[in-house]
Amino acid sequence: MTVTMAKVTASSDGGAVQSLQTQTPMEVKGDTPRLMEFGFSSGLPAGADVVVLCPNGDRSNAIVIASGHAASRHSGLNPGETVIFNQWGQYIKLTEDGIEVQANGKTVDVKQATQVNIEASEGATVKGPFLKCSGDVIDNCDSNTTTLKQLREAFNQHNHRVKGVKSGGDEVTSDQPGDPVQ
Repeated sequence: MTVTMAKVTASSDGGAVQSLQTQTPMEVKGDTPRLMEFGFSSGLPAGADVVVLCPNGDRSNAIVIASGHAASRHSGLNPGETVIFNQWGQYIKLTEDGIEVQANGKTVDVKQATQVNIEASEGATVKGPFLKCSGDVIDNCDSNTTTLKQLREAFNQHNHRVKGVKSGGDEVTSDQPGDPVQ
């Protein structure tokens, strides 16, 4: 069995197995299959380092079994931490204190979910200039079914009867509305 280091010069991710073109000081080899852990896949940038395994020393039957890209490697991890990262500085980092998602100025999308649940024992905070929602918003949803849209409509259409109207600079305090918004 021969083990060698190589650099990625090109890749193809269209088939059942990703294939790479690799270069060593001795040769350039194309269509080298790359084995990856189940449930994880990545597209290697040109110049990435790979470990190439040649069973029985047969270079025509090579397999890429490990990879790395030093220029974009996420460093500074503490023991026990795990990070998924890319070459553009985006990452998801699992730490002892929690989970950190760094979008690096890009959009974060959750797609095709039937429902997204967030459970936090101390609250949830959204920091930003505004919060957008394309549908209705219901607060205290475990005990309330009234939407904010319904509350707005009720508020916008309500009025107050004012008794004892006087003229000039006199002031009058109105009664409370007869139908409180729930």
